[in-house]
Amino acid sequence: MITLLARVFINDHKNIKDTRVRHAYGVLCGAFGVFLNLILFGIKLAAGALSGSVAITADAFNNLSDAGSSVVSMIGFKMAGQKADPEHPFGHGRIEYVTGLVVSMIIILMGFELLKSSVDKIINPSLPLLTPVVASILVVSVIVKLYMFLYNRRIAVLTGSGALKAAALDSFTDSISTLVVLACALIGYYTNVCIDGWCGLAVSLFVLYAGIRSAKDTIDPLLGSKPSKEYVERIERFIASYDEVIGIHDLVVHDYGPGRSMISLHAEVDAGSNILEVHDAIDNIERRIRETLGCNCVIHMDPVVVNDPGTDRMKRLCMLIAKSVDERFTIHDFRMVKGPSHTNLIFDVVAPFDCRLTEEEIRNTICAKIESLPGNHYAVIDVDRPYV
Repeated sequence: MITLLARVFINDHKNIKDTRVRHAYGVLCGAFGVFLNLILFGIKLAAGALSGSVAITADAFNNLSDAGSSVVSMIGFKMAGQKADPEHPFGHGRIEYVTGLVVSMIIILMGFELLKSSVDKIINPSLPLLTPVVASILVVSVIVKLYMFLYNRRIAVLTGSGALKAAALDSFTDSISTLVVLACALIGYYTNVCIDGWCGLAVSLFVLYAGIRSAKDTIDPLLGSKPSKEYVERIERFIASYDEVIGIHDLVVHDYGPGRSMISLHAEVDAGSNILEVHDAIDNIERRIRETLGCNCVIHMDPVVVNDPGTDRMKRLCMLIAKSVDERFTIHDFRMVKGPSHTNLIFDVVAPFDCRLTEEEIRNTICAKIESLPGNHYAVIDVDRPYV
């Protein structure tokens, strides 16, 4: 159904990489979600009134909150689709993350409300009335919610939308909760054992867990999460394909919303090469990255000495010394500056965030080992952190 609606309402619906098409999918999924959730709210509210089940009634209002979540998602996609302006030069794409967070908060709120009603039902138990009509409504609800989960998940994968991913998770938890409600109603009908409140309690805990996990998934990119390994490797392979680049480091990916990112990195180039030719190659790389990966890129050139036996030997030695402190350490931007009384070895050390040594301890330890080498060597070290 969602594919048919996309063909009708979205121009060029197969071009998912187009930001306009991507936002149109978000709005379409949100509108369809409002429609389905309002229908489910109405029939479940009727079923809850007929059966006297607090779990069914709570489930009905959960669907009403889902309709509200879908409205929030629609508004979020509309706002995220706005063009960049002087106050927001990188666009409004992060609104999608905010939207996903709002949906997660609504899920958590409904989990607490269901928890309260379930505890009340445990304290004051009463058997719900199960009729064929009520059972049929619950079965239809499970099927509809599973369908919503499937189409939201599919579009979320295609568009990389955190908001639609949260909506898919919400639909899945709803189908599970409704299934549990149906199971407890059947148990009560055939055994006269009232577990309505206990089942509601189990569902509420499941909903709370899902909401908290969804909130974490949307908070992470707002705080600045690490890019995926696949994305980083794709960037590295692309840049390494150019002969002018010897190596790269200090790669940082700035995320301004799905489909909106900016890359900055340092590219090591031969210090003996023609600076104008290398600069032209770097410009070409920046332009090609924008064309192929869809993101802006800023590259800083780091000239390094190559094919010098003395420099290469000292670089390898400094690498071994760094790894003797921590096997995960790497070095880059290595330079050797000879003076009349001593030689400065200048380089950066990349240390992981979970390294127990402080930056000062890292510097002091490596410097002491280098200064103990034969000859007058002094180390000038900056400590970097890996951002990818």
